[in-house]
Amino acid sequence: MESVTAISPWATLQTFFLAFLLVYLFGYFLLFGRWGPRSRPFASSCFTSLAHGIPAAVAAAIATRGSPLPPWGRAAYSSPNTALHDTALEFSIAYFLIDLIHYLVFFPSDVLFIIHHLVTLFVLLTCRYVVAHGAHAILLLLILAEVTSPCQNTWSLAKTRKAEAPFAARFFRLMSPIFFTFYTVVRGVVAPAYVCDLVMYYSMEDVEDSIPKWAWVSWVVIMGSGILVSLLWVLNNWKIWFRDHRSFDVQKKDG
Repeated sequence: MESVTAISPWATLQTFFLAFLLVYLFGYFLLFGRWGPRSRPFASSCFTSLAHGIPAAVAAAIATRGSPLPPWGRAAYSSPNTALHDTALEFSIAYFLIDLIHYLVFFPSDVLFIIHHLVTLFVLLTCRYVVAHGAHAILLLLILAEVTSPCQNTWSLAKTRKAEAPFAARFFRLMSPIFFTFYTVVRGVVAPAYVCDLVMYYSMEDVEDSIPKWAWVSWVVIMGSGILVSLLWVLNNWKIWFRDHRSFDVQKKDG
């Protein structure tokens, strides 16, 4: 009985890992099989991210709603992980492992994404297998992170194909300001406010018995750094969009 209990969490993680691997391989060999050597793995990664994003947000929402404490109540931030919390964490751990392997194989020079995935896995793995508390707080942030996933991945796919497909170019132009606005609000307003609330709670309350200081400090530093990088990324895309938009308007007037 003890051996079954010991391997069951890993069995669930292995199942999710295999599922995401199959999704990636389906995209790589079938869905995007005729795309170019660089865009093919990139599109497969976007497809896998689409398969993760909304289901992960839904799983996190179900897990936090199923908590015995109020979902947005501060007391839940340091509560013990439930079985639903653990399953939601394992689902995202499996995805980030697959996408990390993708970057190591196809884009090893993309250091920023590799570091992002490594530190995200650190948070998820320590919460799930080491601390066994605080999943509620992490999953609430995961909802905020993944709610932008459908927009980001469809935008990324359109960006990749805009030179070859007129529809992709039109979709990219239409989607860019919508996606950037949504992303800016979520990552630039809601997520920072939530992380600030986490920092205030963890620093003011005595949570040492449930979440060691090294854990919550490292978690919020990683969260804050991720938000900062996200903001720099979207601000740069806003800059490119305004530049290209002005150029497009000039071409229309000249035409």
